[in-house]
Parts: sequence; C-alpha cells; structure tokens
Amino acid sequence: MKKLLCLCLVLVLTLGLLPGALAVNEDVEGKIVIASSMYQFVLDEMAALLKEEFPNLDIEFYYKGTSDLISQLSGEMGPDHSGILSVDMLLVAEPSYSLELKDYGYLHAFDIDCKDQLAFPYDPDGFWYPVRVCNMVLAYNPEKYSAEELPKSFKAFAEDPAMKGVISMGNPLTSGTAFASVSALTEKYGLEYLNALRANNVMIESGSTALGKLESGECKEIMILEESVLKKRKEEGSRLAVIYPEDGNVMIPSTAMIVSEAKSANANTEACEAVAAWFFSEAGQKAIVGGYMHSVIKGFPEIPFDSIATEKLIASDMGVNWETAYHGRDTLVDEWNKRVNN
Repeated sequence: MKKLLCLCLVLVLTLGLLPGALAVNEDVEGKIVIASSMYQFVLDEMAALLKEEFPNLDIEFYYKGTSDLISQLSGEMGPDHSGILSVDMLLVAEPSYSLELKDYGYLHAFDIDCKDQLAFPYDPDGFWYPVRVCNMVLAYNPEKYSAEELPKSFKAFAEDPAMKGVISMGNPLTSGTAFASVSALTEKYGLEYLNALRANNVMIESGSTALGKLESGECKEIMILEESVLKKRKEEGSRLAVIYPEDGNVMIPSTAMIVSEAKSANANTEACEAVAAWFFSEAGQKAIVGGYMHSVIKGFPEIPFDSIATEKLIASDMGVNWETAYHGRDTLVDEWNKRVNN
C-alpha cells in the first residue's frame, strides 16, 4: 500500500511538470473587470476557462462595441484625462485607440513570453499587444447569385454600377473594425472611395441585418467580418460564402491592454498580467480561434472553421496605418458624414 501511494505521488508530481499541464493560479486573487468587443459567446467561454485557471480571482467580462466603449471611457477620463476608469483590462477592436490611451498615460506596461512569435506589430514599450485578428472581407449568397457576376475587390464593390442599391456594410461611426477598414480603403483609394459608396447607395447597417438581407437576396454582396459568415455557416448550416478581395482583405489585430494601477477600477495589475499571459497561451488562442477569429501567433496550428490559412491572409493583407487611423479619426468621421451620411 505504501509503495502504491508513493507511486501515485510521483505520478502527480510528474504530470504537474509536463509541458502544457494546467497550472492553477490559486494565488491570483481579488477582482478585475475586462471590457471587450468580442462576441458574447466567446466571452462566456473564456470566462468559464479562466474560472478554472484562476479559481480565486473574480473576473467580470462585459461586452461593449468599440465606439460605445470609447465614449464611456472618454467620459470617465474627463476633459483633463485624470479620471479613474471602470475597467482594468481592455480587449478592443483595433490598435488606434491603444495609441490614444498610451498617449493619455492610462496604460500599464507588461511583458509576454511570446512577443517574438507574434505575427502582427505590438507596442515596443509593452503597453499593448495584438491578441486576436478580425478579417474584413466580402460575402455573398451562392443560392441567389453567382460569384462570377459579383465584384471581387473592395474597389469594385464601391464602384460597380450594377451593385447600386444592393450592397451593405457596417457603420464606421459605431464599429471599430468598420472604421479601421474605411481608414485603410480611403488611404489606398482616396476620399473618392466614400463618394463611390454614396453613389452606389450603400446600406449602412449592423452585420446581422446585412446577413439577413444577403440570405433573402435583398443584398447581392456585403462588406463584413469573416467571422460573422463563418459562425453562420457552422452554427446554422448557412450557404453564405466569403470572397477574399483581390485588392487585399483588411486584417484587424485587436489589442489587449492593462489599465495603469492608479487609474483602474480595482488596482490589480498583477492579476491582469496573469490573465493576459493566459490570453496568449495555447488555451487562450484556441478560444480565440473557436470564436471564428485568427490567432496572432506565427504558425499557430489551428484556423477558424471554414477559413483559409492565416499566413495566406497575412500575405494578401491590405494593411492599416494605425497612426493615420488614430490621428486622422476626427477628419475621417467628418468626411464620412459629409460624403456618405449626408
């Protein structure tokens, strides 16, 4: 019996030392609040996984669109940027807001073990890192229209007169990923791109509304995040299909940030660093891919359901100038309102 107990003890200790074995962070305590623009079902799954990993840490997730979150945090910061935020961590749609928060002194610098393996740029001072990748594409309904008769590029999407009144896209005034995409497209094609969208009577609406119109045939083609189509294909058996634009898809690395201790809700940056490390772990990145988004790790072995290799998408990425998106935000909003919304 003693020999059996000793053998069991050795096995337990050995398994605890195996690479990839779950190390429960029982010493991480307190509370943190994480705001994110990810799908609620992804946040729910992450919350369950994190509860296992951090049994003594109270982690509160809440979903908020990037535009609404920016408005909320701006109010909390106040005009002199000295206020305390109601969150401890942020997982926002695109990096331009990370640049802004860094400039305002609201971020806590941290390190991650895998930064040399990241496939996308990160802040050299450690204030933000890309944690997931959204991908803006075109989509259509092969049960209603043939791919051969539809635009294969973002440029043609806006300019083809045959598409007048039957195209749809998200609102860059409320969606961070739509804003990033419009920033990239206007940098590539000029502000005339907005004129073309207006001339083609583009419908500006939510992704769920656009997908519904695609299914009914009211829309021939939409500009939308790849993940929205993939989710519908897997979970509903939808036939809606993705077109990866010939002039380049727009990859949008969404960032993870930790709010500085002096300006955060719970002043628990130590716990935030531990949770951030999980997001970049194999388990965290698998949860990202399970949410139909791409991993930020080079050569990650998994891709979202029904997608194509992340490396192939990176090779065709149109790219977004995040400094332009940050510093030119107000100008682009004004131009959008004048040229598209007016």
